[in-house]
Amino acid sequence: MSAVLELRSITKSFGPVRALRGVSIALFPGQIHALLGENGAGKSTLIKVMTGAHQPDSGELLLDGKPSQPLSPVSARAKGIACIYQQPALFPDLSVAENICLALEPHSALSRVRWKNRLQTATSLLRRIGAQFSPETEVRALSMPEQQLVEIARALGSGARVVIMDEPTASLPEQEANRLLEIVRELASQGVAVLYISHRLEEIAAIASHVTVLRDGESIATLPMEGVTHDQLVELMVGRKVAASAPLPAPSTASGPLLELQNLTCTAAGIRNLSLQIRPGEILGLGGLVGAGRTELARVLFGITPADSGSILLENHPVQIRSPRDAIGHGIAYLPEDRRRHGVILPMPVEHNMTMAVQPRLFPWTWIRRNRERSMANQFIESLAVKTSGPEAPVGSLSGGNQQKVALARWLATRPRLLILDEPTQGVDIGAKSEIHSLIRKLASEGLAVLLISSELPELLALSHRVAVLRGGEIVRSFDAPPTPQQVLQAALGYGEKREVA
Repeated sequence: MSAVLELRSITKSFGPVRALRGVSIALFPGQIHALLGENGAGKSTLIKVMTGAHQPDSGELLLDGKPSQPLSPVSARAKGIACIYQQPALFPDLSVAENICLALEPHSALSRVRWKNRLQTATSLLRRIGAQFSPETEVRALSMPEQQLVEIARALGSGARVVIMDEPTASLPEQEANRLLEIVRELASQGVAVLYISHRLEEIAAIASHVTVLRDGESIATLPMEGVTHDQLVELMVGRKVAASAPLPAPSTASGPLLELQNLTCTAAGIRNLSLQIRPGEILGLGGLVGAGRTELARVLFGITPADSGSILLENHPVQIRSPRDAIGHGIAYLPEDRRRHGVILPMPVEHNMTMAVQPRLFPWTWIRRNRERSMANQFIESLAVKTSGPEAPVGSLSGGNQQKVALARWLATRPRLLILDEPTQGVDIGAKSEIHSLIRKLASEGLAVLLISSELPELLALSHRVAVLRGGEIVRSFDAPPTPQQVLQAALGYGEKREVA
């Protein structure tokens, strides 16, 4: 059986930087082939070669076993190659049917919109992948997993024979991610060749039949997944063994709680009568499904959506937090979930991103002294091991894991007492994830209180001293010792439901 798409010895350079060095990969009908590598390994460049966005400098591209000319985006789509990215590229104010069919219909000055045909086409494609929502629904009303289903339906409608999925579950909780994996398996069963890219190694093991590992722009190995261990994949990706995490040291119980919430309610955020405590040096994990209220609680504590009633106590003293300025003044820092939209400013240099939250303290007389700003940035670059060409480099030129470190540095510069982390390792590679985990543990060991939100249960359980599970804006279960994944899911889904104080 011939590969639908095969790349042989592909090279691609951008000036002096060689992004791909003789990379080879073959995708077969009905096969799910995983592509692994750290950020900067060459995965994005390889995708762009496959979809015609980049032309290779050398190498050979074959379609159905026959040599082909380099692709353009238009010819790649015409030949059945589609890519679904982590953030769906949809028009939010158009309906599902319009988004699916816009790229499938002929376009000319004389063409007419056949609304009935659009609905029939969209309905058929949505049914094929098991989607339950109406094709007439506005896309902005859909959840992230549902938007990804629209992307998949559109790819199938275009006659895609190769579907590239780039981190499709990075922003999804476990339940929604599992549902998407079932749909990917269904695609493969229909004869589609799937290239699946993810940093979640447990997904790769569950779904892929083969795996190709890239490192520094080279294809290090292509292996059948059967018999390959998690540790072997990590070592192939990073070129070294990643040290196992040390046991989480227990926080001191000598002091009282740093933060205490008493019957906190915020109608706008959906938070209801919520009570919890967190001590200095403690990592309190927040579990729950999407919409349970975890991010909403973080926004309340940071003053983005101020509470309506209830009490917030810091070291037993009541405080009012009506704005982020109030929160920062009380020693609370918040690293939000969406790094690229709310965590960093991509065109801005590393040094400006790192010092943005402390400009008034650094320069009280409004006269900015660049040498002082650069000195602070260099300290964080060194202490957080940020890989950058220098403090003047734009943050957009950094890998995802290093962008996250820059965002974290901004809030550490405020010298917080409580650090709220919302999905701190979302979309970063395995090496950067290990480094961020070690950093979180180090900060807690130095006395910083950490409120950790993560949809990755292994991460949540490995890093947390205690876990509180939210459902419907309330804490439904709390665990004084790390629970099992089954216990967290049962509480999140409402099995044996009861309201507790964390």
